Amino acid sequence: MSKILVVGARGRAGSAAVAEARGRGHDVLGVARGGGDEAAAGDVLDSERIAELAAGRDAVIAGVYGAGDGFFPRSARALVKGLGKAGVRRLVWVGLASILPTADETLLMDTDGYPRKYRSFFLAHQAALDVFAASDLDWVSLAPAGDFSDLSPRGSYRAGPADAGARISYADFAVALVDEVDHPSRHREAYGVLV
Repeated sequence: MSKILVVGARGRAGSAAVAEARGRGHDVLGVARGGGDEAAAGDVLDSERIAELAAGRDAVIAGVYGAGDGFFPRSARALVKGLGKAGVRRLVWVGLASILPTADETLLMDTDGYPRKYRSFFLAHQAALDVFAASDLDWVSLAPAGDFSDLSPRGSYRAGPADAGARISYADFAVALVDEVDHPSRHREAYGVLV
């Protein structure tokens, strides 16, 4: 049994990760900005609170969202600082398909027809990964290879290149997230998953 902190526990990916980890018998502490509903109150941008909540945990799963392009790199810096202070090395980050390479190595956000108006949002996600890359955390960033869907959960997934048409349910994505805690297979890299 692992002790896991899930930051962003009220979001769709975070709540699915909490359910999956608890279903495997792990000791899970969820964190949400407002607390309540079995979640501790905490803000990902507050490195001191992250350090307090992460103390004694084996790993952290973070699926966070906030307004403004600076939110993601600021979150990354706070996680690096807070987890460093708590002595937690493993971070599983919920990433974004847009910054992953497709089968021909073109970033998904650079493919024909991909929406350009969100480019600053995509680049903010990459900036967060750049922060992790400069740290000594054992991090991994998982993203849907394309997008989330309401597919019936299959209890499985596979890794694959970015593909705008690829889909995965939140429940199956959570299996991948918790697998990277239970049996880490990737280190200091980003990759996509699909069914």
